[in-house]
Amino acid sequence: MHPRIILSILGMLLMLFSTSLLLPMLVAIIYEESYLDTFGLAFVITFSSGAILWMLRTKKTEMRAREGFLITALFYIGLGLFGAIPMYLAPELTNSFTDSTFEALSGLTTTGATVLTGIDNLPKSILFYRQLLQWLGGMGIIVLAVAILPMLGIGGMQLYRAETPGPVKDHKLKPRIKETALSLWYLYLGFTVACAAGYWFAGMTIFDAICHAFSTIAIGGFSTHDDSLGWFNSAAVEGVAIFFMLLAGINFALHFGVLQRKKLSLYLVDPEVKLYLGSIVVLACFISYFIANTPQSSDSFIRDGVFHTVSIATTTGFTTNDLSTWPIAAPILLMLSAFAGGCAGSTAGGIKVYRVLLIFRQGFREVKRLIHPNGVFHIKLGGQIVSNRIIDAVWGFFAVYITFFLLITCLILTTTDLDFLTVFSAVGACLNNLGPGLGDVALNYQGLDGLTKWLLIFTMLMGRLEIFTLLVILTPSYWKH
Repeated sequence: MHPRIILSILGMLLMLFSTSLLLPMLVAIIYEESYLDTFGLAFVITFSSGAILWMLRTKKTEMRAREGFLITALFYIGLGLFGAIPMYLAPELTNSFTDSTFEALSGLTTTGATVLTGIDNLPKSILFYRQLLQWLGGMGIIVLAVAILPMLGIGGMQLYRAETPGPVKDHKLKPRIKETALSLWYLYLGFTVACAAGYWFAGMTIFDAICHAFSTIAIGGFSTHDDSLGWFNSAAVEGVAIFFMLLAGINFALHFGVLQRKKLSLYLVDPEVKLYLGSIVVLACFISYFIANTPQSSDSFIRDGVFHTVSIATTTGFTTNDLSTWPIAAPILLMLSAFAGGCAGSTAGGIKVYRVLLIFRQGFREVKRLIHPNGVFHIKLGGQIVSNRIIDAVWGFFAVYITFFLLITCLILTTTDLDFLTVFSAVGACLNNLGPGLGDVALNYQGLDGLTKWLLIFTMLMGRLEIFTLLVILTPSYWKH
């Protein structure tokens, strides 16, 4: 373990993050808001703290997986705490430290759960900052998922070592990751610009288009309006959102490969993408059917069904209707779909579709073994044989994921007077980085007590960091030499 390397890298990240505070300062100047002091002070605190840590750097620059676990966890924890500073200092928000941290980490983990009310009336600079947090967090997720987590062997992510465009296959974090990260940044930025242009052509203002492009590509779900995308009441806006939510839910390494080889057929032959898109189509049909058979049904039931299916299944969390008016089977089914989430290497949350695919194939293999006890059956994904080590890792991840969900659910149920539907949806929404819940958290999380909010903050981090990243550093053996 090399603590000076870890602290210096965190310092560098904080200094880089502090530069993002200059953008909301620019927005405050454009809209003539008195928030320059708020973001200016946050910039000074964040940059200074990062500079102090950066001065601890050493000539030794090689970082192994052992340091990678801690860097990965502290990356979000540190940026979340410093990211909360502007919200804590903003006079109009009057947020407690708990609420400020909840909102900041909800943004950086692209969860989209909010404790704020009256969003329509908030200053533009604050609104922009919330959306920017999600966009930065989304890019961080992609770099972690595609460039770092595969080498750490987190929950079977090593399956993607051979398919990613840049990471090396050993256990050292080498400079080639820089090339990977840079390529992914260009791709991520390009999607964001295209999404913003689509929203603008669909009728949004420039400000709303940029802000919603940030949260759409990040699959975050924050909006500049209390009614989310429902405020626009536009089929064109929803169409743009559906397209880019689906796009952002696909492995960015696959996007990179498609652009590099100029072959769209790569999408069609990828087994994870086929299951991802196919399951969304089937689910959209069920949800549309449920909506059509309600007393409040309108002619737009297909539009509403498709939009909310894509939004919830990809763990984005945009809404255009009050889901509580639908038959309870519809929102529950949508919440369960968020557990699968999007593809690995995307900005989506959840268990990830490729893990679900491997679990199903392992189940079918066990059925075959019952019929043919002496037979040898391999599980293949994309034409490659998947090793039993990876299958074990996927099953281990799934078991820990569900166990953690049940433990946090039971813990909150025993320490609060919240009803089961509220707790079930709140924990599920935070663990899957979805955002909106049901019951008392259908609109926002403001009414929850402080302890419950901190438990949900921890749940967001566990879901975003693939659980094992945090569990590893919490074990005593990790800290032994």
